Amino acid sequence: MHAWPASEVPALPGQGRDLRIHDTATGGLVSLDPGPVARIYVCGITPYDATHIGHAATYNAFDLVQRVWLDTKRQVHYVQNVTDVDDPLLERAERDGVDWVALAEKETALFREDMTALRMLPPRHYIGAVEAIPGIVPLVERLRDAGAAYELEGDVYFSVESDPNFGRVSGLDAAAMRLLSAERGGDPDRPGKKNPLDPMLWMAAREGEPSWDGGSLGRGRPGWHIECVAIALDHLGMGFDVQGGGSDLAFPHHEMGASHAQVLTGEFPMAQAYVHAGMVALDGEKMSKSRGNLVFVSKLRQDGVDPAAIRLTLLAHHYRADWEWTDQVLVDAEARLGRWRAAVSRPDGPPAEALVEEIREALGNDLDAPAALAAVDRWAALQQEHGGTDIGAPGVVSRAVDALLGVAL
Repeated sequence: MHAWPASEVPALPGQGRDLRIHDTATGGLVSLDPGPVARIYVCGITPYDATHIGHAATYNAFDLVQRVWLDTKRQVHYVQNVTDVDDPLLERAERDGVDWVALAEKETALFREDMTALRMLPPRHYIGAVEAIPGIVPLVERLRDAGAAYELEGDVYFSVESDPNFGRVSGLDAAAMRLLSAERGGDPDRPGKKNPLDPMLWMAAREGEPSWDGGSLGRGRPGWHIECVAIALDHLGMGFDVQGGGSDLAFPHHEMGASHAQVLTGEFPMAQAYVHAGMVALDGEKMSKSRGNLVFVSKLRQDGVDPAAIRLTLLAHHYRADWEWTDQVLVDAEARLGRWRAAVSRPDGPPAEALVEEIREALGNDLDAPAALAAVDRWAALQQEHGGTDIGAPGVVSRAVDALLGVAL
């Protein structure tokens, strides 16, 4: 599966800051010190209805992570998956009377278009669950053969008790985990499971649903969590720098994935930091496909909204914050974009070197994009009120905003 084209990232003078970021597993800020190649895995979409603002907010957060690392002169090895076979996709295809493969391809293509428009840097590897199945099957077989998985009516489940570190990603107790498991795709009440929290690794073939050859597992399809584990281990290995996604993935998805990988390899942890973006609401409720309260990036673009304004709307909120989409937040972003573009349209202006360092400092401190925007606002206000004599300063600002915030002025 191919990703989307990369926008050019301007090189800036000086040196970027190393990143301190909130780690869900420890509950506090951690200082990341990747090697020459920083490694990040971000969980991708299930392509049955893309791309809403909640998606865009999540991918914007991890785009900032990449940009901070690139500014330190590191390379970035970014991997993202596409869950292109799963119950919600099959259910939507049946509801709409369309082929599930065609639906997945259509929505993935739209997602690529939206990511390109928003100047999100693409992953080096963009892998679909279906194409990963040949690598998933041996992992499930290894877990089963090691006694860390068991069969139940043809399905294969992972035993969470096989991982002594289970629970260290989310920090939740068993009661909270059970509630979230039921809400987020698990089946804690299924009779016969060794532990209600045990997640499915391989689902035996169901009549009328797609299935693949699973070797000794029989025909079927992979569970949700093992998909990302297989892709991440194949392309990044253990101990990569950041595992990213929305806050609703901390449990069960990232918790279970970490346990799968840790039992498979005997190493801990799977990732150095588990980083989670906040949720976006509309009309007082979390924006989600199940509720149908979605604002789509493609619809905004069709209505003539500048993608740079959409991105500024996202940047105006700290990535870990839950916030609500309103018409006003977009109006504010469009006004800000207009002020910034007017400020950089002049041939000279106030000195820009300190501004570049302010942006770097803000982003290095847990991706504080609102603080970075406020710094650019102050420079733009000085430009409007007093102008300046620094030839080329507007160009420096324009390149810095592009390189570090992904906004083209």
